[in-house]
Amino acid sequence: MQVNVRDNNVEQALRALKKKLQREGVFREMKLRQHFEKPSVKKAREQAEAVRRARKLARKKAQREGAL
Repeated sequence: MQVNVRDNNVEQALRALKKKLQREGVFREMKLRQHFEKPSVKKAREQAEAVRRARKLARKKAQREGAL
């Protein structure tokens, strides 16, 4: 990952880097890897996340179709 520093503005470059890392999910991954997660717990968490994503997508789709 690369961020360009313009006009020696390191603070702005850091903000851009943090935003990119956030979008990629690096911070979330680091948090999850701090402690061991049992495979059964990992599977349950991933399934719950998939359900949450599906519901969110369905909500957005219904809102778009209702708005049309």
